[in-house]
Amino acid sequence: MTLTRRLVVCLDVKDGRVVKGTRFLNLRDVGDPTELASHYEADGADEIVFLDISASVEGRSTLLDVVQRTAERLFIPLTVGGGIRTVADVTNVLRAGADKVAINSAAVTNPHLLTEASEVFGAQCVVSSIDARRSGATWRVFTHGGRIAADLNAIQWARTSASLGAGEILLTSMDRDGSRDGYDIELTRAVADVVNVPVVASGGAGSASDVVAAMDLGHADAALVAGILHDSTTSVGEIKSQMRAASLRVRYAA
Repeated sequence: MTLTRRLVVCLDVKDGRVVKGTRFLNLRDVGDPTELASHYEADGADEIVFLDISASVEGRSTLLDVVQRTAERLFIPLTVGGGIRTVADVTNVLRAGADKVAINSAAVTNPHLLTEASEVFGAQCVVSSIDARRSGATWRVFTHGGRIAADLNAIQWARTSASLGAGEILLTSMDRDGSRDGYDIELTRAVADVVNVPVVASGGAGSASDVVAAMDLGHADAALVAGILHDSTTSVGEIKSQMRAASLRVRYAA
């Protein structure tokens, strides 16, 4: 049976507000996370990803009060990332209402955090969040909001993450982030083809056709969108209509 493809809406949060930039820079305020999450759920989003983008850089924990306020309004899954460094942090985020946690910088520093979290809570709620930038013929992993280059090949790190216990890969192309030039299909397919867990393509959505391409050509199980929704360039409903027209199996909101 063909699995339903998911459309995931990302809320990058800084200082309690949703922001959006280009290639991780030039951030601008686009709204309140609770209100936006509720709006996108009503429009048919399958999941919400809440990323506290400055937590790791500032060396602090995720803004749990904002997570809780957002989770209380949602009936669809909520993934939360940013500033998660220990199993205790995972516990706190899940208790605040998240369904999954996305771990990036701390997993690179301590890969066994993925294993520990998976053993305690189950792989289904552990997401390895990977920020990748092209480096020659391959891609390199970056941490701390894209500020620090790690000595890791993104494709190999994705495979390692899955083997350590991550139940999903959230794969962001830093080169495409906010560009609206389309997802990095080559990167997405390279990762999807070497892991046995779902891959969420992220970075570069400019239209519904880009979402379809990420799934058809990039072999992604889900696609993450942000800016084109925040700016009302398109809507969740319009994207899902095109996904369905492309013979992708999707969930429609009641």
